Amino acid sequence: MIGFLATIGGLLAILLGIAAQSLSSVLVVVALGLFLALGLDPVVQRLCGLGMRRGWATLITAAAFAGVVAGIVALVVPTVVDQVGRFVRALPAEFEDFRDSAVYDWATETFGTSISDITAQAQDFLGDPQRLAEIGGGILDVGATIVSGVSNTLIAVVLTLYFLATLPTVKRAFVGMMPARDRPRVAELTEDVAGSVGGFLSGMVVLAAANAVASFLLLLALGSPFAALLAALAFFVTLIPLVGTVLFWVVGSLAALTISPFAGIAFAVVYLVYMQVEAYLLTPRVMNKTVAVPGVLVIIGALVGGTLLGLLGALVAVPVTAALLIIYRKVLKPIQDAKV
Repeated sequence: MIGFLATIGGLLAILLGIAAQSLSSVLVVVALGLFLALGLDPVVQRLCGLGMRRGWATLITAAAFAGVVAGIVALVVPTVVDQVGRFVRALPAEFEDFRDSAVYDWATETFGTSISDITAQAQDFLGDPQRLAEIGGGILDVGATIVSGVSNTLIAVVLTLYFLATLPTVKRAFVGMMPARDRPRVAELTEDVAGSVGGFLSGMVVLAAANAVASFLLLLALGSPFAALLAALAFFVTLIPLVGTVLFWVVGSLAALTISPFAGIAFAVVYLVYMQVEAYLLTPRVMNKTVAVPGVLVIIGALVGGTLLGLLGALVAVPVTAALLIIYRKVLKPIQDAKV
């Protein structure tokens, strides 16, 4: 009987693991909606602090959020799509320019005929109809992925608005699951965690938006034809704490080098100055109400989150780490301090 029950328990655990894996995309969308709601909640609380009722504050915040999303889609997406098309159409000319450049001659002299062989293979690959059919199939797969991503984004937006409207109810329901003697402490801890996570997420969005605007203006001044595309990339990349700005500094400098050597050096220097301004002036002002997370924990959290959930995991890793730090400082550390 013991062996039979143990076998049933193991099978149930395996089935639960399979179900969790199948529902991973749904759970990610739900988690994204909850994190976005926590990021918007500080705005709602500030409006409530001005004397506005929670319902009206939530409605105004939700309408502003939906308006910003619609405005970004209407203004940025067409420009980015146009610039991506121009970039793809410019690839053959760039390829020919590379073959006629001194860099290509130097590489051929240094590495022998291997560069020429690679170039010929690339031309044969692009000229093969079967390869083009395979590329077309891959493009269809990418299109299906984009459609799925758009639908998941819409679901996440709807869940965000729902969580934002019912966040106090969700908190009370969570606290209600605890024993009565622990509810005041759990309620205080829940508010601290939610406030820290919300403040961090809203602060990261503000910093990423400032970074995107600064990158767009700098690239536009340097004459980049893909300023809007790179600015959109800057917004999403710099949402990753600590390493996002460094990563885009490398990407932006390499992209500016395609304009001219002077543009690449100018972008690298000016953006490096902006990184210092952001680190020592903007970040302390924006993040003054969030929990300070040590840099080593930021890097470890971003690596672990990125490995488990990709870009979304890297984005939410630091808020989760901040929440764990609050739990450690207010729950685990007092318990250990009481053991004399």
